[in-house]
Amino acid sequence: KQKRHSPPSSSSSHWILNRSWSKTPKSTKRTSIHIEHFIIIIMISSLTVRPAATRRAVAGTRRGIFQNHPTTTTTTVHHPHRTFAAAIDVEHGRGQWKTYGNVETYKPGRFQIQTFNKISPVGLDRFSRDDYQVVNDEEEAGNAHAILLRSHKLQEAEIPHTTRAIARCGAGTNNINVARMTELGIPVFNTPGANANAVMELVICGLFLGSRRVVDGINHMKQLGEQGLARERVEKDKSMFGGREIKGKTLAVIGLGHIGSITAQTAHNLGMELKGYDPGLSVQSALKLPQKMQLEDSIAAAVAGADYISINIPYIKGEGGTHGIIGAPVMEHFKSDAVLLNFARGELVDSEALHDFLNRNDGARYVSDFPDDVVWDHPNSILLPHLGASTEEAEDAAASMAVDTIRDFLETGTIRNSVNFPATSLADRPGGTVRFTVVNSNVPGVLAKITDAFAHEKLNIVQQINQSRGDIAYNVLDIGTDSLHDDVPSFKAVQERITMLEGVLSSRIIYGLPGTGYARNLEGEYFV
Repeated sequence: KQKRHSPPSSSSSHWILNRSWSKTPKSTKRTSIHIEHFIIIIMISSLTVRPAATRRAVAGTRRGIFQNHPTTTTTTVHHPHRTFAAAIDVEHGRGQWKTYGNVETYKPGRFQIQTFNKISPVGLDRFSRDDYQVVNDEEEAGNAHAILLRSHKLQEAEIPHTTRAIARCGAGTNNINVARMTELGIPVFNTPGANANAVMELVICGLFLGSRRVVDGINHMKQLGEQGLARERVEKDKSMFGGREIKGKTLAVIGLGHIGSITAQTAHNLGMELKGYDPGLSVQSALKLPQKMQLEDSIAAAVAGADYISINIPYIKGEGGTHGIIGAPVMEHFKSDAVLLNFARGELVDSEALHDFLNRNDGARYVSDFPDDVVWDHPNSILLPHLGASTEEAEDAAASMAVDTIRDFLETGTIRNSVNFPATSLADRPGGTVRFTVVNSNVPGVLAKITDAFAHEKLNIVQQINQSRGDIAYNVLDIGTDSLHDDVPSFKAVQERITMLEGVLSSRIIYGLPGTGYARNLEGEYFV
């Protein structure tokens, strides 16, 4: 067994709902709290609000032969307590398929994974060759059960009816229409924290670049080299590029998720003082922060008096979002020589307000790995290519996390690191049971109809979990077969009955032959 726990994630909704980040405190008295006190407060709150739950998932391997017609699979299931051989009857191949893809390249009896972009082979190697077929973007995987991508802008036409899940090797999912995937009942996964160390190292690099005119010095030495004056002027001209040390200076970290928390810890180790703000700070993230870090109640309060400011928050469009969140009202609280570090998203900063701030304050600096049409040529701005996660290690980690997430979902129904589905994990499937999952609209009465459908077929629910998030609900149920007297228990009728219920989007039987057992309600048409 492997115990798996969902890693902490900073919910973007906190940045929408809590408006204090963009407003100046009404009084000069600011509310701040040290991190050790925050941890005690939030842990007590967790004990009184959140129900305790133990969730485990186990990944198994399966083999078989793909057949494009109703299929009976016989599988020996190994369980920690007992082993049993059971055959179940599931239907496969009814309904209008969007595309069959290339039948000649399809490997029967395996999950098919469509990849876009170049995905790290370190991650892809985590797919068992016995149970998975990986198809790159040079081929069309018309039967794809899951899609794995990086920066490719995914179109709905590229998503076959067979697709159960989509995973991005990275934190952002702006290249995926997440709202539409939710409507279709397809979970979208990301890899929070996989690139945190790579981004943190670039932020620290930005600290130094903003403190010492290193870039200007490099360019100057190149000019002197062209003139043959480098050796003569190397000592005389050093006074042109003076700077300051970061030890003892104050860093304000806006957003204390994976990247923000590791940035704060590294800055602390470099001898810096710390302030921070995050309206959705979790216990897990708080435990990673230095104990003496001072938490503030708004962005304006956090940046006041800070020598350096690091932005580490999600970019959210629309009303109440984070577009231009670092604007003139916040910059009014900047020190005149403040260094603004933006390795999150360029749109978080109001470019015009930033340009005015840099013009007014010669000692101020802006360092980012995003383009800016306004300050790109300003002498006090340093703009890099988007290098944040561009390390071999980060790409390996992101791909590995994405693959593990997809495998857990396909093999056990577990959901973690999803941006549109609720985190869900049911204990290991007991012997003599078949795992069944259902995706439905989050409306009253659907769960009762699902359980009634099993009762109608005289099927016993051994254990189950139901979770919801926004407009979507997700169910995982282990169905006992001991009460069935047929030689081959059939799940065909109950799956169709459940899938075609009003409000149900899809269902899945996780048992036996990889790739089978998936059914969808396509606007009243049954696809299985």
